[in-house]
Amino acid sequence: MPWTGPRRSAAKTAFGADATALDLELRDVSKRYPGQHEPAIPGLSLQVPAGEICALVGPSGSGKTTALRLINRMVAPTGGEILLGGRSVLDRPADELRREIGYVIQQIGLFPHLTIADNVGAVPRLLGWSKARIADRVAELFELIELDAGEIGDRYPSQLSGGQRQRVGVARALAADPPLMLMDEPFGAIDPINRARLQDEFLRLQDRVRKTVVFVTHDVDEAIKMGDKIAILRRGGLLAQYASPDEILAYPADSFVAEFVGADRALKRLGLRTVADVALDRWAEGRVPEPSIPRTANLRDALSELLGTGTDLVVVGEDGAPVGVLTLAAVSGLIGEDRDPRGVGA
Repeated sequence: MPWTGPRRSAAKTAFGADATALDLELRDVSKRYPGQHEPAIPGLSLQVPAGEICALVGPSGSGKTTALRLINRMVAPTGGEILLGGRSVLDRPADELRREIGYVIQQIGLFPHLTIADNVGAVPRLLGWSKARIADRVAELFELIELDAGEIGDRYPSQLSGGQRQRVGVARALAADPPLMLMDEPFGAIDPINRARLQDEFLRLQDRVRKTVVFVTHDVDEAIKMGDKIAILRRGGLLAQYASPDEILAYPADSFVAEFVGADRALKRLGLRTVADVALDRWAEGRVPEPSIPRTANLRDALSELLGTGTDLVVVGEDGAPVGVLTLAAVSGLIGEDRDPRGVGA
């Protein structure tokens, strides 16, 4: 089935949005639970531009999930402000707010007694949409997540695979066209192969719908892959660094961040770049063919292929024609250029 993208809903939300993402801002947000000596979050400030993914990552006890639950008011903040589209989330009744924020969790949380189609349409029903409009939206979302509505729409969650259930969970979170999506370890319970596929599918979906997303994960590699920006939290809820994946890998703020992202920072950074970013050797007609790689491949995969084959790689364009030759020396030189001159984490 071709990837056509969503037809935008004509309904306005209470935020005045028409299927548009809104910026999110946390201003010195804190949370202290009764009876606890130390706050779970002492004062978190960050901005997530509309349509971008903020990956929230950190060790256990750093307050990642608490921060997420503060945004949709499942947990009440002790202090500070949370603004969505410039408006405080406290200005809205909590249940009304949550209906306009998509929420995806690791356990998925599909209603076991409802069919898949009814699960996807659950929030629009709560919002009072007509049956015809709900049916159109459910069909649209099945197309968007590339599942066959005729095949699984009448099934129940227990009849689907874990990966299918997770995709349905994403579709349900998108059902009312929310301006913000919160995702708490959404792919954590999926095996590594299907997890990578779901990550790719979600990024492709995000290219279409451009939602503002806060994505909680404990996996720094997932944060690097998924986030436009990464917020790294220390234990105790302190923000260690908030920047793009490339900046964090190139210039970790301190030894904690450097250790957290790993000693293979240079290799991780290669995963953010493609073969097209490297100066290629010229392809000569009549040259003995070598293994090929598309110019859109990331450089981490290209390096693995170079080491595995022990020879140069022919780089091909979208039409399959050679556009140059990638050498191990070219990639190695790029790693050398990327070393942090300040020596942080070295």
